[in-house]
Amino acid sequence: MAFDWHGGTITRDIPVGSDYRNTQKVRRFMTEQCGADFRFDRPFMAWIRSGAPRTMGDVVDEWKRRNGAAQS
Repeated sequence: MAFDWHGGTITRDIPVGSDYRNTQKVRRFMTEQCGADFRFDRPFMAWIRSGAPRTMGDVVDEWKRRNGAAQS
C-alpha cells in the first residue's frame, strides 16, 4: 500500500519509493529535521527519486551532508 504523503505521519523510518510526493507535509518535516535553511534543489530531488532504497531519515541525513549541517 502506498504511503499517504499528504495525510500520513512522516517519520525518519518511512520508506521513500516510487510513490514519493513532495508535499507541504514533507517540506514541514524536512524543515523540522534540517532547520530553517532547508530547501529542495534539482540535484537533491534527483537523488531522492533515483530509485535506490531509502527512508526519510536517509533523505534528512543526505541533505545535512550536502549542506554541511551536523548529523543528528
